[in-house]
Amino acid sequence: MPTAAFTFQGFFRILCLMFGCGLLLQGAAFASGLLNLAEIIAHPDQYDRQEVVVSGQVTNVQLATNRQGQPAYGFLLKDSSGTVKVIGLGQVEVKEGDQVIVEGVFSRLRQAGRTIIYNEIKALSVKSLNRLNPDLVG
Repeated sequence: MPTAAFTFQGFFRILCLMFGCGLLLQGAAFASGLLNLAEIIAHPDQYDRQEVVVSGQVTNVQLATNRQGQPAYGFLLKDSSGTVKVIGLGQVEVKEGDQVIVEGVFSRLRQAGRTIIYNEIKALSVKSLNRLNPDLVG
């Protein structure tokens, strides 16, 4: 009999890891396991400044240039349980609506001038599941 913890989303993540995504996640990221956004949002102190691996849907993509003139990006990563902001340096090859796996360092809060930004991941890598195998993404 299925438990309440078993969800289609969890099953989808397992399938993705088994059929292609697992090869892209290496070292500590793979060992740490895929986390739900709800877990990170509910316990931000536990994950503060820790490397995390999460998946979700990309929304609100913004491209920018940092103070040193390097390309940078930001987007919101959402799933059925919540939303976190993802930032990174370089070119991001995802678009609005893509399902992605993000590996990065979570910060429960960061001060940018007078603004405090909560629940943010500084991306080390962003992998689009849509481009890996569109048949796996619903």
